[in-house]
Amino acid sequence: MGVVALVPAAGRGERLGYGMPKALVPVNGVPLLVRAVRGLLDSGRVRHVVVAAPPADVDVVSTVTAPSASAGGAVHVVAGGAERSDSVRLALEYALREIPGTTVVLVHDAARAFTPSAVVAAVVDAVEAGHPAVVPVLPVTDTVKEVDDRGVVTSTPDRARLRIVQTPQGFAADVLLRAHESGLHATDDAGLVERLGVPVLTVPGHQDALKITTPFDLAVARALFPEDGR
Repeated sequence: MGVVALVPAAGRGERLGYGMPKALVPVNGVPLLVRAVRGLLDSGRVRHVVVAAPPADVDVVSTVTAPSASAGGAVHVVAGGAERSDSVRLALEYALREIPGTTVVLVHDAARAFTPSAVVAAVVDAVEAGHPAVVPVLPVTDTVKEVDDRGVVTSTPDRARLRIVQTPQGFAADVLLRAHESGLHATDDAGLVERLGVPVLTVPGHQDALKITTPFDLAVARALFPEDGR
């Protein structure tokens, strides 16, 4: 099967306060986006990565990610959209139009730049085994409360049945396209697919796949991951 990874990376990253697109923020000298692309290609399951970049930074992102292609795959850069879902849709349309044989599509956050290759492989394996949608997850370890508009607790869900969702999320290409053409809205691509009534399988995620959103997250990543690491 043809596996293509989409990386929506058009966000400005205001919460990081770094004055540049979040995907280009370095962790010990290596931009988040470069680390994310390397991880996808190093899995041995992805041959093409399509990055949706800020429209004004397509050339910069192309230059930064070009060396990653030497790791055994091709990196394509397209202009992203105003919202994350727009960027995913634009990257997906490019993949289906320009990369023959695309049957499995991963959607991966550049902010999860340290996702182990084994997680990528597990997601691809599950989609190729016939599951139309697959997400890596971790158990919830904190107690979670549901509250109303006043901030008053209305219920305490059983955390044994709750999971934290990571990326890459994997899909049969036709299923993801149908979800993005549906006009529905959700906070992630799996949520869109769920709204179509398509079952979403979970596979084990990994603690290293932390999402880097705040300066604290960035400091943790810099402490955990060396300059010459992925």
